[in-house]
Amino acid sequence: MGTSAELPPPPSSWRPARRLARAFAAPVERFLAIEAASGLILLAAATLALGLANAGWGPTIEAVWCTPVGLQFGDLAFTRDLRWWINDGLMTIFFFVVGLEIRRELHAGELSELRRAALPLAAALGGMLLPAAIYGALNAGRPTAAGWGVPMATDIAFAVGVLAVLGKRVPPALRILLLALAVIDDLGAIVVIAVFYGEGVAWAPLALAGLALAGIVALQLAGVRRALAYLPLGVVAWAAAYASGVHPTIAGVAVGLLTPVRAWWGPLRFADTAEETARAVRAAVDAGETDLQEPLHTLGRAARETVPPVERVLHALHGWVAWFIMPLFAFANAGITLGGVSFVGDGWRVFVGVSAGLVLGKLVGVLVASRFAVGSGMAGLPRGVGWRELGVVGGVAGIGFTMALFVAQLAFPPGTHLETAKLGILVASAISGVGGLLAGRLLLPDAPRPDAAPSEAAAEASTEV
Repeated sequence: MGTSAELPPPPSSWRPARRLARAFAAPVERFLAIEAASGLILLAAATLALGLANAGWGPTIEAVWCTPVGLQFGDLAFTRDLRWWINDGLMTIFFFVVGLEIRRELHAGELSELRRAALPLAAALGGMLLPAAIYGALNAGRPTAAGWGVPMATDIAFAVGVLAVLGKRVPPALRILLLALAVIDDLGAIVVIAVFYGEGVAWAPLALAGLALAGIVALQLAGVRRALAYLPLGVVAWAAAYASGVHPTIAGVAVGLLTPVRAWWGPLRFADTAEETARAVRAAVDAGETDLQEPLHTLGRAARETVPPVERVLHALHGWVAWFIMPLFAFANAGITLGGVSFVGDGWRVFVGVSAGLVLGKLVGVLVASRFAVGSGMAGLPRGVGWRELGVVGGVAGIGFTMALFVAQLAFPPGTHLETAKLGILVASAISGVGGLLAGRLLLPDAPRPDAAPSEAAAEASTEV
C-alpha cells in the first residue's frame, strides 16, 4: 500500500512559522510515540510531587489540593476540594477507559475465548489473592486491616513501559499476555472497590444510576450513535452513584462496558460510500454547484462509523488519560512528606504488607497460579513464552502505582497510615520496575525464542495469544 501524497499547506499559513512549529513538534511527537513515554511521564510527576513535598513546599502544595472548588445554581451548591475532583471526577474518565478496554477484550481480544483467557485469568487471580493474603496476614484484627486491597493491582502504563524498554527481547505474545493480565487485574480491583470500599448503599440513588444506565441502552437500541448524546446520562449515573455511597468511578466502568463494539459502516462499506460520494462531489462541481454539505456529511458519518464506537472513543480519550489525567493524579497523590511516615506501632505492618505484597506476592502468585493452570491442562503457554518470560511478567506486575494509590486513598483516612502505605507503594513499584528490567536483561535472549514452552506437553497444550 503506497504512502499518501503530502497535503498542501493551509491557505492562511506562513512557511517560516510552519517550519518553526515542525521543529518544536517533531521531537515531542517522537517521544509520545514511544510505548514507555506515558510511564516516564507518570514517573516524572510522582518524582516531582515527592521532591516538592520534602523540599519545604509540602504545606503550600497541600493547601492547593485542599482548595474548595464547586458548582452552584441558585441555592444549590456542590463543593469539594481540588484533590476530590481529580480522584473522583477526572479518574472516572480513567476508569471509563478501563471499562472500554475490558469491553473490547471481552468481545474480540484475549478474553473473548475461555482457552485464550485461562492463563492470564489464572495469573491475574494469583497475583491479586497472594498479595492480599500477605497484607492480611500481617494486619489481621488491626485497624490497618482495611488496606488489604492496596497491593492487588498492577499499573499497566509502567509495566508495559518496562517491557518496551527491553525491546526485541520481549516476544509479542508476552506483551499481549501482560496486557490481558493487567485488564483482568483492573477488573478485579474495580470489583474490590465496588464491593468493599463503599460507604454503605443508599438504594434510591443507586436505582437512579441504574435508570441512567438503562437509558444508555435505550439510546443504543434507538440507533443513536453520537457519543455526546450519552454524556448527560453518564453524568447522571456518576452523580447518582456518588450519592448512593458506591464510588462514582464505578459508573465510568459501567458506561465503558456498555459501549458498542461493532462498526455500523465497516471498511468495505466506507470504501463504496467514499467512491460514490467522490463521484457525486465531482458531478456537482462540474455542474457549478457550491453546496456540498450533504455529500460531505454522508462521507463524514461513514468515516466516523467505519470503526466500532469502543475503538473510536478509546482513540479519542487515550491521550488525555495517558498524558494528563494519570500524571495529574500521580502529582496530586504521590507527594508524601517523609516526616509523615511512621513505622511505629502498626505502621511497619502497613509498609511491609504493601511492599512485600507487591514485590513478592505478585511474582510468586503469578508464577504459582500459572504453573497450576498449565499443569492441570486448563491453560497452555503461548508460543515463544516460557517460565523465564512469565517470571519477568510476574516481576513487573508488582508495579502498583496508579490503582494502588487510588485504593490506598479509599482504605485509609488522611494520616500516617496513608502516607506509609503510599511510601510502600512507591518503594515496591521502584523495586519491581528495576528488578523486572534487570531480570529481562539477564533472563531473556536478545531475540525472542521461536518456542519457549518448557516441555512437549506444555507445547501441545499451548495456544496462540
